[in-house]
Parts: sequence; structure tokens; C-alpha cells
Amino acid sequence: MPSAYIGIGSNIARDTNIRAGLKALRQLGSVMVISTVYESKAFGFDGDNFYNLAVALETDIDAPTLNAMLHAIEQKHGRERKVPRFSSRTLDLDLLLYGDMVRHDAVLDVPRGDITTCAFVLRPLAEIAGQLHHPESGIRISDIWAAFDRPEQQTWPVAFNTGL
Repeated sequence: MPSAYIGIGSNIARDTNIRAGLKALRQLGSVMVISTVYESKAFGFDGDNFYNLAVALETDIDAPTLNAMLHAIEQKHGRERKVPRFSSRTLDLDLLLYGDMVRHDAVLDVPRGDITTCAFVLRPLAEIAGQLHHPESGIRISDIWAAFDRPEQQTWPVAFNTGL
């Protein structure tokens, strides 16, 4: 059974929506590891700061179905999809990695491109999956984080009780 790594983010009612997202993920499989919650400024637009984290989920749900289920959870929690890509979010659940799968099409974008370009995705993922190798580049996730050089993308840990 492959492990799925999911990025979670919110900048609207952050505490409530992050906890709701974690609770919903527990219904999809076994939550194995939860990263620290990190705060960061909005990326690509002016808006309230985000909370972001990553979760390792062991599940027998196939990747396309899991991705669809993540979208349904987002929608249930008020996520609007017909807005600009860079905008405020009640809840954002992104399938970052699914085993060693590589698939980029209209249904799936795995591994997620944001892993190598966005600190708010990479830092929490490196914390819980640093030993894994990126399925396309073969570079360890921790090494990608160590080489990440975008000082404008600051993230900082926040005290957060996940309730799990």
C-alpha cells in the first residue's frame, strides 16, 4: 500500500479548517505522521497569512479517487474553485506524492510541482518525508529543502494543537 503525502493549507478560519481537514483525512486512511504547522505570507497575491502542513497517509484508495475525495472535502469546507489560482482558501488539500507515482494530466499532478518551488509545501514535506526521493529528479526531499534558496518565501513554525 503506497503512502500518500498531502499538503494542507488555509488562510480563512485557519485553525478550524486545518482541524477539519485533518479529521476528514482520518476517514480516508491511517494518518501516520503530521508535520509542524508553518505560517507564511500569502503567495502570489495580497491576503491573510496561511497555515500549511503536510501529512503522511497510509491508504488503499487509488490516487485518482483520493484526489477526487480531497477536492470533495475542500468543497464541503467552502473551497471555491472558480477563483484565481493564487487566492484565499478555506481549505486546500493537495496530493503531493503518492508512492513513486509520476503522472501529470488533467486528473492528477503527482508529484506536485509546488514541491520544488514553494517553501510552504517543501518545508513541511521535508520534515516528515525528508528521506524519500523525488520520483522525477531522484533527489532526496531533504536535499531539495537544504538547497532551496528563495529568501522571500519565509515560513515559521506556529504552536498548533492538531487535536489528533
